[in-house]
Amino acid sequence: MKSVTEFPSHLLTRGIEAKAALVAQGKSPEEIQASLGETFKLEGDRLKHFFNSLDVADQNPGLRRIMVVSLAEGEKAPAKAVLVDGHHYVPEFLVLAQPQQPGRDGRGGKGRPGRGGGGRGGGGGFRGR
Repeated sequence: MKSVTEFPSHLLTRGIEAKAALVAQGKSPEEIQASLGETFKLEGDRLKHFFNSLDVADQNPGLRRIMVVSLAEGEKAPAKAVLVDGHHYVPEFLVLAQPQQPGRDGRGGKGRPGRGGGGRGGGGGFRGR
């Protein structure tokens, strides 16, 4: 797999907003692409990849970025990859860690009842010796 280019989420978000505004104005796809090229300073293949990435990004919320890749013969496309004009557009998602709940697995909290702090004279040994 060879990476051709990539687009971060902040750029895709701005591009989707700009494209929606141009569609609302009744612009043709060619006019939209040309206007996006001027706005984002893109041209040629990079502009074509950006324009195609906007459609993929619009269908996949919560993105971190979209990578544009070309595959060698015999390679399999990654999951969720979208094939457009011979290139695969691979959405990469932002995964947030879940906050841990203290005491859920039995290890958190103040300890087991009936046990002291341990150590010398801390009340942690056997009772009734």
